[in-house]
Amino acid sequence: MFQAFYPDDTADSAYAIDFQRLYDQGIRGVIFDIDNTLVPHGAPADRRAIELFSRLRQMGMQSCLISNNQLPRVKPFADAVGTLFLENAHKPSVKNYCKAMELMKTETTSTVFVGDQLFTDVYGARRAGIFAILVKPIHPKEEIQIVLKRRLERIVLYFYERKRRQ
Repeated sequence: MFQAFYPDDTADSAYAIDFQRLYDQGIRGVIFDIDNTLVPHGAPADRRAIELFSRLRQMGMQSCLISNNQLPRVKPFADAVGTLFLENAHKPSVKNYCKAMELMKTETTSTVFVGDQLFTDVYGARRAGIFAILVKPIHPKEEIQIVLKRRLERIVLYFYERKRRQ
């Protein structure tokens, strides 16, 4: 019933993902959400984010940020971590997931998506045919519309976990 919203994998954090393992498995591009995936909502790029993107580049991995936020939020973050970006992405629309792969010169089979929300991030990635990794939100403080979505996400995640244990 909820399978379209199920992630392909989960991680405690974007910083806990073994990107070297993914690279060894043929992944060449990573699409990231920003807020509550890489930093708390509205926060600038921090040392951890900058180091993560540096490691990805050293590995030979492409990266791109896609965010529903506007240019004044997304561009400074992308500039600080040194990556491609697409703002005002209208996630879960598939269009900008595909555009991100085009910018990175990757395919669905060589791309992963990392985000913290089921109904925008994961759903959009799955619809685009991209392997989706759901991470736990970095910070509990969120805008009211996201708080309401989180309650619905708990229901979907309950069934997801139940299916994984079978």
